[in-house]
Amino acid sequence: MGKRHHLGGLPTGAAVRLGLVIYGSLDTLTGGYLYDRMVIEHLRRHGDEVEVISLPWRTYIQHLADNVAGALWRRLSQARFDILLQDELNHPSLVWLNRRLRRAGRCPIVAIVHLLRCSEPRAAWQNRLYRWVERHYLQSVDGCIYNSQTTRTAVEGVVGAGQPGVVVYPGGDHLGSSMTPEQIVARARQPGPLHILFLGNLSPVKGLHTLLQAVNRLPPDAWRLTVIGSLTMAPGYVRRIRRQIARAGVEGQVALLGALPPAEVATHLARCHVLAGPSLYEAFGIAYLEAMRFGMPVVASTAGAAHELITPAHTGFLIAPGDAEALTQHLHTWQCQRELLLQMGLAARQRAMTHPTWAESVGRMRAFLLSLRG
Repeated sequence: MGKRHHLGGLPTGAAVRLGLVIYGSLDTLTGGYLYDRMVIEHLRRHGDEVEVISLPWRTYIQHLADNVAGALWRRLSQARFDILLQDELNHPSLVWLNRRLRRAGRCPIVAIVHLLRCSEPRAAWQNRLYRWVERHYLQSVDGCIYNSQTTRTAVEGVVGAGQPGVVVYPGGDHLGSSMTPEQIVARARQPGPLHILFLGNLSPVKGLHTLLQAVNRLPPDAWRLTVIGSLTMAPGYVRRIRRQIARAGVEGQVALLGALPPAEVATHLARCHVLAGPSLYEAFGIAYLEAMRFGMPVVASTAGAAHELITPAHTGFLIAPGDAEALTQHLHTWQCQRELLLQMGLAARQRAMTHPTWAESVGRMRAFLLSLRG
């Protein structure tokens, strides 16, 4: 941590000029980019100015080279921001550049941390390298905004507990709708198969292959699976999934719908009974919250922050990453015990309705940002 910066005595209600550094397009369909979009939207509603600085996606080594590229330095050093926000995903491009900005006495720099790269599942030696870079990056900022307490704990494991920061949970109200208790009751008591929803981009870390292993252990007439998420982010993995479906002979029971607009996502949330999200790691899991607002119990992984939202045997279940057998057992329980499905769905909705809205979360974030003026 370094010196404090001053915002010229800004009163709490005054408009603030902010920059936000990201990679690629703000419209990218991931939870992290949704978070960034909602933050910008609500800050602008408050009257703040937000300028997005988008850097091109390249290799990690090429991103490190951004630190010595004159164009990025000139853009950031000449901008007149009150606060500079940086999606922590951009850490390789900013790890040393931030130190130059701080020496130049520029505005406070705040990282929005969704998921540390060194927390992702990969070879230990690779994560040691990423951890080294991320530690130096995190030491170069004035504060952090975390999407979960789990993420905060992960950061403190890298740089210690002295980092100013605040946990700002994603809101759950961006789809603009939910389910009434009466609708949840009617859905749970409909006869027929258990309708399972998978909501997430198709990549190995999201665990769709584990879910397919699990449902293939159930009677064919007991389940239907709807998969919503990008089919283009990891083409090799999608080919693997299609082969897995074909080998099991369940093409008629699994619908791969690709990415859908929010209104269509809401339609499927209203139709399906449960959400299955057996990720290898989830830094928060906005999809879990979306499903719970629609009265869907959730089965998720013990790795990551799902436990901050899901209470086992009350609003859902937690399984070890890759545990297809446990996943099968929980899905079978919901299929056979519809009154339990109903009670857990109602509890899930009740829990989701107590969760902060986006307006409340961004208000908490804004108060923290203003506190950095000294």
